[in-house]
Amino acid sequence: FVPSPPVFQPPVVFPPPVKPLTPPTIGGGGGGGEQRTWCVAKPSVPDPILEEAMNYACGSGADCGPIQPNGQCYQPNSLVAHASYAFNSYWQRTKVAGATCGFGGIAMLVTVDPSSQGCHFVGN
Repeated sequence: FVPSPPVFQPPVVFPPPVKPLTPPTIGGGGGGGEQRTWCVAKPSVPDPILEEAMNYACGSGADCGPIQPNGQCYQPNSLVAHASYAFNSYWQRTKVAGATCGFGGIAMLVTVDPSSQGCHFVGN
């Protein structure tokens, strides 16, 4: 038996993360430094595109019960309002797994609570 030379294995290189990683913030009581954010639809997006993205969000984990007829977030009955609720619900539930508030460029992050009378948007 003649030993063969060791086989060189190149190092494993992982692709860079899609978004920069940020250290988690430790929240204190009384609004200590964390800014709450919500993911909402851009109002300038055409309805068919909003509707398709809203259907995706609702079918992929968003809680869309409140935007159904007689739901607490059905009013105002507009596609932008309903899509905003769906986008925010989806993003708040999936951002820990790396989801972003993008929806192909038709959504944006806001720091003003979009909740209205009787309709509560979950914020981080």
